[in-house]
Amino acid sequence: MAATAPPTTAWSNWAGNQHADPGAVLRPATVDGVVEAVRSAGAAGERIRPVGSGHSFTPIARPEGRQLELGALRTDIRVERSARLVTVPAGMTLRTLNALLAEHGLALPNLGDIDAQTVAGAISTGTHGTGAGYGCLSTFVEALTLVTGTGEVLRCTAGQHPDVLAAARVGLGALGVLVEVTLRCVDAFVLRAHERPAPLAAVLAELPALVERHDHVEFYWFPYTDRVQVKTNDRVPADDRPLPRWRGWLDDDFLANTVFAGACRLGRAVPALAPAISAISARALTERSYTGRSDAIFCTPRRVRFVEMEYGLPRAALPEALDALRRIVDGLPFKVLFPVEVRFTAADDIWLSHGYGRDSVYLAVHQYVGMPYEPYFRAFERVATELGGRPHWGKLHWRDAASLAPAYPRFADFLALRDRLDPGRVFGNGYLDRVLGGAPSGTTA
Repeated sequence: MAATAPPTTAWSNWAGNQHADPGAVLRPATVDGVVEAVRSAGAAGERIRPVGSGHSFTPIARPEGRQLELGALRTDIRVERSARLVTVPAGMTLRTLNALLAEHGLALPNLGDIDAQTVAGAISTGTHGTGAGYGCLSTFVEALTLVTGTGEVLRCTAGQHPDVLAAARVGLGALGVLVEVTLRCVDAFVLRAHERPAPLAAVLAELPALVERHDHVEFYWFPYTDRVQVKTNDRVPADDRPLPRWRGWLDDDFLANTVFAGACRLGRAVPALAPAISAISARALTERSYTGRSDAIFCTPRRVRFVEMEYGLPRAALPEALDALRRIVDGLPFKVLFPVEVRFTAADDIWLSHGYGRDSVYLAVHQYVGMPYEPYFRAFERVATELGGRPHWGKLHWRDAASLAPAYPRFADFLALRDRLDPGRVFGNGYLDRVLGGAPSGTTA
């Protein structure tokens, strides 16, 4: 049986910009419990929505009926060390997964900078890190187990339900409830991180060589300046230059979180100070180089709350996109308090992945909580759309199914599969109605 919390339990995401009051909160402990919860919702004509740790800024996980939480779900954890495969409950967080893998001398080949997400949430939205040779985290998925909208349990591999595997690796929670995921790992490895401030023009001039030369490259542009902070991560044989504890606290806890939070509060109270704050921030984090376990280098604490929009673009579009973005920022009637993050990924073949069929550059725009953001985000979205951009599913955007269909060559195939796996739209919500359409194909809403 699926445990049920009182109906007054409210839901909100990490950023605090999405809220819901679900009619019931279900926490099944078994796959059979998930099946029962889905079938019960369908029989009652209600929707049910799986939620993770709330790190999406869109209402993709927002429950509009029953809320399904997978933190209590227990499936067998299987580590196949020689094959470098691990099978885990889909509700496990990346932080817990990383610790599990380290115990067995394994690691994920790449990660984003947040490890609080659940495995299901991360892969369902196309979460990615940076690295010209790496796709999003969903490219590491070898197999998955899905409970469909009719309550059927599907184990999907390259040889069994391959179409479902191809789609559900970035499935938006629209095809079913992920209950178990098998991930291909690599031997545990050490990264050497190098962070340095630099002029934007110089970084753009050397960017193709920079991206080619390093395993992982990203940079942050500070609005109202011509400065960026560049970070490269490369595999090295030994952890021989760990960051001193005091330096990690100073840079990552005190400067990047405590001081930055104070600066953002000041900028929100006195917006005219934003350009000066950005200029100081651009120079506050000085050059440093250090080594560490891969997940400790990839993932960093994020305690300053913000809202975010991110677009994946063809790599060649980066200079034009950045030029337009700088003009947008300068012309806004309010100030921007957060830097713009730029990352790179390799092409993949996952139907609704932002990186489907092309090497991508990602531009992520942020704004401090409580500050105006919609005109900023919408202006950049118009630019990104014209440049062939695809919005990150878990980050704010205003695209709809008609706008998105031409951007994804397999969009119609995904919709057809959704019709088959969830014909009653038991997993639907307003966000999915907008980006995928609400009614099954061939019917009217």
